[in-house]
Amino acid sequence: MKGSCQCVWTAVSLCQVGMEVAPQLKESLNENFFDFLLTFKQIHGDTVQNQLVVQCVEIPLYLTLYSPAIDWILQCIAYRAPEVLLTEMMERCKNLGNNALLLNSIMSAFRAEFIAARSMDFIAMIKECDESGFPKHLLFRSLGLNLALADPPENDRLQILNEAWKVITKLKNPQDYINCAEVWVEYTCRHFTKREVNTVLADVIKHMTPDRAFEDAYPQLQSIIQKVITYIYDFSLLFSVEKFLPFLDMFQKESVRVEVCKCIMESFIKHQQESTKDPVILNALLHICKTMHDSVNALTLEDEKRMLAVLINGFIKMVSFGRDFEQQLSFYVEARSMFCNLEPVLVQLIHSVNQLAMETRKVMKGNHSRKTAAFVRACVAFCFITIPSLSGIFTRLNLYLHSGQVALANQCLSQADAFFKAAVSLVPEVPKMINVDGKMRPSDAFLLEFLCNFFSTLLVVPDHPEQGVLFLVRGLLNVIQDYTWEDNSDDKVRIYTNVLHLLSAMTQEVYIYHVDKVDSNDTLYGGDSKFLAEINKLCETVIAQILDHLKILGREETLKRQSQLALYFFNTILAHGDLRNNKLNQLSVNLWNLAQKHGFADTSTMVTTLEYIKKQSKQPEMSHFTDLALRLPLQSRT
Repeated sequence: MKGSCQCVWTAVSLCQVGMEVAPQLKESLNENFFDFLLTFKQIHGDTVQNQLVVQCVEIPLYLTLYSPAIDWILQCIAYRAPEVLLTEMMERCKNLGNNALLLNSIMSAFRAEFIAARSMDFIAMIKECDESGFPKHLLFRSLGLNLALADPPENDRLQILNEAWKVITKLKNPQDYINCAEVWVEYTCRHFTKREVNTVLADVIKHMTPDRAFEDAYPQLQSIIQKVITYIYDFSLLFSVEKFLPFLDMFQKESVRVEVCKCIMESFIKHQQESTKDPVILNALLHICKTMHDSVNALTLEDEKRMLAVLINGFIKMVSFGRDFEQQLSFYVEARSMFCNLEPVLVQLIHSVNQLAMETRKVMKGNHSRKTAAFVRACVAFCFITIPSLSGIFTRLNLYLHSGQVALANQCLSQADAFFKAAVSLVPEVPKMINVDGKMRPSDAFLLEFLCNFFSTLLVVPDHPEQGVLFLVRGLLNVIQDYTWEDNSDDKVRIYTNVLHLLSAMTQEVYIYHVDKVDSNDTLYGGDSKFLAEINKLCETVIAQILDHLKILGREETLKRQSQLALYFFNTILAHGDLRNNKLNQLSVNLWNLAQKHGFADTSTMVTTLEYIKKQSKQPEMSHFTDLALRLPLQSRT
C-alpha cells in the first residue's frame, strides 16, 4: 500500500523542485509522471486489496489519497502543453486499465478546447472504466465541465448528450444525480432547442421530487435556473418550455424562492428590449413578482424592499397593450391590488396611469369624446384613491400636484380642484424634520420647492364658480400663515415673495402660459376691476406679513438676515411691481435703505442692481426708473 502512495507524493516533491529550479524544462515532469504510472497498477493488485480489507478502507476512499497529487502533477504538465501530449496521455491511460482516477485528472488538467475536440474518445474510455473504483458519473461531470467552456464537433453534439444522459438518468442517489445534471444543463442550453431543455428539466423534476430531495439541492437547482435564463433570454420562448414553471415549484423555501424570482426578473429587465402584452409572459411574471412582494414583512430591510420594487417597476414599465388603453388600466388596477405593500411600486403605478391619461389626450388631440372623457376620469380616480395610501408626505404632495396637472390637461376641472384641495389640506401635516437617505433633514427647503411649483400651476387653474375668487390661493395662504416655521428660518418670507410673483402674473391681461382648452382666470374675468381689486388686497396682506417679519429681524443677531431679505424683497418689487405707484415706489426705496442700514449689504450686488435700474430707465416705457435710481443711494460700510 505504502509503495504506490509514497511514489506519487515523491513524484510531487520532485516536480515541485523541478518547477522551482527549471520551470521551462517539462521533460522531467513527464518522466516523473510516467514512472508513477508504472507503479499505479499496484493499487488494484491483490496485496493492496487485501491490506484495504484488513484496514476496513474501501477503494474509492483510498483513491482520494492520490487525487491531489495526480491533479497537481498533471496541471504542471498540462500548463501550455501542446495537444499532442494529451493524445499521448490518453494512450498511456488506455493501456493501464482501471484508469478512471487518471482519466478524471487528465480532463481536469488539460485545456477545455483539447478535451472537447476528443469528447467521443473520452466517452468511449469512460464506458470501459470499472465503476467500483471511481464512479462514472464523476467522469461525465468532469467532461461536462469542459464542454461548458468549449464546444465539441457539431456532428457529435447530440450523441454526446445522449451518451452522458444515459448514465446520469440512471443515478439513484439524488445528490450524485443533481451534481452531474447541473453541469450538463448548460451544455444542453448552449447547443439545443427548447425541446431538449424541456426534457432535461422534466428529468430533474422526476429525480428530485420524491422524498422532497430538492430540499437538499437548492444551490444546484438555482444554478440550473441561472444557466437556463442565461441562454434562453427570450421570455416568450422561455415560458413555452413546459417544465420551466413546474421546475420553479421545487423552490419551497421562501428565501431561496425569492432569490430565484429576483434572478429571473433581473434577466427579463436586462434582455427584454420591447414592451409586451403576451398573456403567457404577463401571467408568469405577475406570479413571480407576487412571490417577491409577498416575502416583504416587518423585518425586511429597506434596501431589500427598494431592490424588489425596482424589479417589479421594471416589469410594469415593459407592459403595454398598445392602443387598448382600457386593458392597460385594468392591468394597473390588478397590479395595485397585488403590490400594495411596496410604496415605490404604487408610486410607479400612479405615474403610469397619469401617463396613460396623457396618451389618451394625445390620441384624441385634446378633444375628448364621451367615452375617452369617462376613461380619463377613471384614470384620475385611480390616482386620487391610491395617493392617500402612501406614507411619504412629500411623495403625496408631489403626486397630488402632478395628478392635478394631468386632470387639468384633460379638462377634468372638478377633479383637478379636488387634487389641489387635498394638497393644500396636507401642507399642515408636513413635519419639521424628514428622513432623507437615512438621515433626518429639515423639511423647509422641500416645502419651499413644492410650494413654488404649486404656485406655478395655480396661475392657470380657473376659479370654481361656487367657491369665490382665488379660493385655492386664499386657502394656501391661510395654511402658510398657520404653519409653524423654524425661528431661524426665513422660508416663510421667501414663500410670500413667490406668492407676490403669482399674484403679479394674475393681474396680466393675458397670462404668460395656458393649458390647452382650459379657460384660465384671464379669460373668465377679462381684467374685471373687482377681480384686480381682490388681487391687490391679497398683495397688501402678503406685503404686510413680509414687513412684520423684517421688523422681527431688527435685533442685532439677525441684522444680516434682515439685510438679505430686504434686498430679496426689493428685487421682487423691481421685477414684478408697478413702480409708478407712489406707495410701492416709496416701499422699494425703504427696502433699499434697510438692506444697507447696518453694513451687511454686499456692495458689488448693490452696484450691479443700481446699474441694471439705470439701464432699464433708458427704455421708453420704463422712464420712471430714472427717478427711482436717483432716490437709491449707495452707502459705504465705513
